Amino acid sequence: MELRPELHLLRFPVGQAYLWQDADGLTLIDTGPVGAGEAIRLAIEDLGHHHRDLRRIVLTHAHGDHAGSAAEIREWSDAPLLVHRNDAPLVEGILPVPPPVLLDWERPLFALVDGHLGAPPVAVDQEVSDGDILDFGGGAHVISIPGHTAGSIALHLPRYGVLFTGDAVAEYEGQLILGVFNQDRTAATHSLSRLAGFDAGMLCFGHGEPVRSGGTARLRELAMISHSEQ
Repeated sequence: MELRPELHLLRFPVGQAYLWQDADGLTLIDTGPVGAGEAIRLAIEDLGHHHRDLRRIVLTHAHGDHAGSAAEIREWSDAPLLVHRNDAPLVEGILPVPPPVLLDWERPLFALVDGHLGAPPVAVDQEVSDGDILDFGGGAHVISIPGHTAGSIALHLPRYGVLFTGDAVAEYEGQLILGVFNQDRTAATHSLSRLAGFDAGMLCFGHGEPVRSGGTARLRELAMISHSEQ
């Protein structure tokens, strides 16, 4: 799905990824679940590119619906894999992914998707930290947003007014919600408030339909509601 000329959404049965196009190549943000690697390669070619045009892969966090196909992509691409330093050991399989602290209403939903949250280990080429600026999208700012996982990140492209939120925020039936299955819900709520301070028209989530305009206002409204519920 084209969101703007430089940006396409790749949707999977569980989760989604984003492909950003610059003049010098492509950046993949998240990789979808296990089994999506070939579909991503075909999507790149359907858009008129060669899979060797992929310059980097950035994971918003270590869960398998976001990192699951990273190992498969390694089979046809040598693009470096970038992950926050706190989630890098989870992606590499050095440490297990900590389980979420589930609310009662999240338990049946988690049971439906738990099988998609694992991922084969894969080597991380570059660890990123809060405040780093990555060389795509006119300068993509790394924002540390712990809570969903300790190493969750968002990516802000100020030149384009685009914010990739990972699973810190989701869209469900037209409404924005705090992301589910958090390891630390309090930290996740504070991270949401931080995201609301960035200027973005378009919001791109790990789950749900993107917001194409007025993104910052929507985030601020959600942050107020989330804090009032604590």
